[in-house]
Amino acid sequence: MTEAELLAFLARGPALRVTVAEAAGSTPRAAGTWMLVGRDAVLGTIGGGQLELLAIDEGRKRLAGGAGPAALSVALGPEICQCCGGRVGLRFDRVDDGLAADLAGEIRDGLAARPAIFLFGAGHVGRAMAAALALLPVRTVVSDTRPAELARVEAAVETRLAALPEALVDAAPPRSAFLVLTHDHALDFLIAARALGRSDAAYIGMIGSRTKRQAFEHWLERTTGSREPARRLHCPIAAGSPGDKRPEVIAGFAAAEVLAALLTPPADGTATREASDVRSAD
Repeated sequence: MTEAELLAFLARGPALRVTVAEAAGSTPRAAGTWMLVGRDAVLGTIGGGQLELLAIDEGRKRLAGGAGPAALSVALGPEICQCCGGRVGLRFDRVDDGLAADLAGEIRDGLAARPAIFLFGAGHVGRAMAAALALLPVRTVVSDTRPAELARVEAAVETRLAALPEALVDAAPPRSAFLVLTHDHALDFLIAARALGRSDAAYIGMIGSRTKRQAFEHWLERTTGSREPARRLHCPIAAGSPGDKRPEVIAGFAAAEVLAALLTPPADGTATREASDVRSAD
């Protein structure tokens, strides 16, 4: 959800915020998740299914002037034709100017805290990756040295024309992910090596084959004296795919691979703001 989507929704008329105030047991979404209910539209989701339909119905009764408690406890069982087995506490708040400002600020903070994925290379796989990542609660930056290829990126992501793409690696925020997919193996090696120099990277992947990985390891050893850093490199990316080499298929498996890395807490066991935002963002 973006701030522009929020403001456009609120401009349509009165709205209620429905918040998951409590979540016990197996529930569709975590506590703190919210959605907006208007007279004829909904923005966001608290998990779908019968729970959400109930929340929308209750919200619209309140918008129409019907009385109702500010909070509602819902058992996710046979009573509402669900079998999750958990219990959800819902809270209903009419959106006034103050709450609207708070929601806009929350959205801005959430977007700013999203983990960054730097994708180097805007070729066939790069563009497919950009399209797949655009659906996820991450900040995706696509970089290429070729203006014409970069112009072909249609997904709603950031694009950077960079003569020295490795500089983007150096400037990336902590816990960033790096996907190296350029048209030039030498450039791939340079960017991957630069990313491996970031001990705080959440994920580093390079498109290729086992042969390319071996060539990179030999190059890294000749260049730095050690191939040990390559242990952190995912190459080939999308290794869990069934061997289908269509760009869209590679992109789907690679996107899942990257997202899993971003959701995994750092080795010291501390939770990250980024991972929390990915889990709860709409």
